[in-house]
Amino acid sequence: MALRVQKYGGTSVADIERINNVADRVQKAYDADDKIVVVLSAMSGVTDSLISLARQASKTPDKRELDVLLATGEQTTAALLAMILKSRGYKAKSFLGFQAGIHTDNSSGKARILDIDCKNIQLALKDGYIAVVAGFQGTDDDGDITTLGRGGSDTSAVAIASSLKADVCEIFTDVDGVYTTDPRICSNARKINKISYEEMLEMAILGAKVLQIRSVEFAKKFNVPLHVRSSFNEEEGTMVVNESSDMESVIVSGITCDMNEARITLKRVPDQPGVSAKIFTPLAQAEISVDMIIQNTRSGGETDLTFTVTKDDFERAKEISYKVAKQIGATEILTAEEIAKVSVIGLGMKSHSGVAATMFQALASENINIRLISTSEIRISCVILAKYAELAVRTLHTAFGLDQEQ
Repeated sequence: MALRVQKYGGTSVADIERINNVADRVQKAYDADDKIVVVLSAMSGVTDSLISLARQASKTPDKRELDVLLATGEQTTAALLAMILKSRGYKAKSFLGFQAGIHTDNSSGKARILDIDCKNIQLALKDGYIAVVAGFQGTDDDGDITTLGRGGSDTSAVAIASSLKADVCEIFTDVDGVYTTDPRICSNARKINKISYEEMLEMAILGAKVLQIRSVEFAKKFNVPLHVRSSFNEEEGTMVVNESSDMESVIVSGITCDMNEARITLKRVPDQPGVSAKIFTPLAQAEISVDMIIQNTRSGGETDLTFTVTKDDFERAKEISYKVAKQIGATEILTAEEIAKVSVIGLGMKSHSGVAATMFQALASENINIRLISTSEIRISCVILAKYAELAVRTLHTAFGLDQEQ
């Protein structure tokens, strides 16, 4: 008897017909004598509709009350699935975040899970129930409802799987696994059978939308096996697991592309201790995350400093940068929004040389100029003009042999 946590995203529970399809899959697992915990997102589009309603009620909705409102989306799907299962003669019980024991900090709209106590779920499983949990939500020290931010149901599922020491956490989505790149960009993209937490985390950070970043971090920290698969077919998906020796034989596992980047360059910055802190501290205080940072030293004790931020933060970051530039004596600010970040990712990069050379040669063969470069142990990222992004992805996919069956 296995203990399985299954998470279903918004498209999987978009209407009653699809919730019935989820019930079919849950029944099948239960009938195989598995213990089942189901974590649900809100119906597709419901969260956006609730946000729209909130903004009709107030131009700046109170964050606490907004969390109370948004949590009803997942509450609805959890109750509906439990109703359907009960109508079919199965023992099922729905749980809201606080009933599932999900304890968070008090950061409304982007709360982080502090700890989890699944005793209520454990008791239900012991009594033969299917536990149906509303994802995306928890409760803070004051007993207030909190939400975990976009994609938070993935994190809820992984956290519950960790607490219950589940055999597997199955993430059901509208895709049938993790691909070598976005199939909408490259028709030769292939489904990956097995990928490491480290590779999946890099891919999630760098633009792959299959899994939410925090859920992968949680899975890696607590060693929760993830199975990413489609809720619309019975095919095996992609297993996300600990690194194994055979994984390093594949030099590059995937190519990602992030179009949500903007670039800011401060020219002729004084090359002195403490200047970088003066630039980036105000950005941090404004809760603006900086991605890539490149510094080019000039003669005469000056340097050019370039960094990237998300497009959502670009205008605020630019405004702050202009203020800082005056304070530190930088002579000019250059900005660019029409950029993209393409990245190659793979555990094999740890033990194989020449990956950067292959990447740069491939881009050069298509006359694609590289504006910025950053690296980690298992990733190389290049900023290029956005108009070349799809061409770059297809070119790199071919250059690293990802078009071919492995």
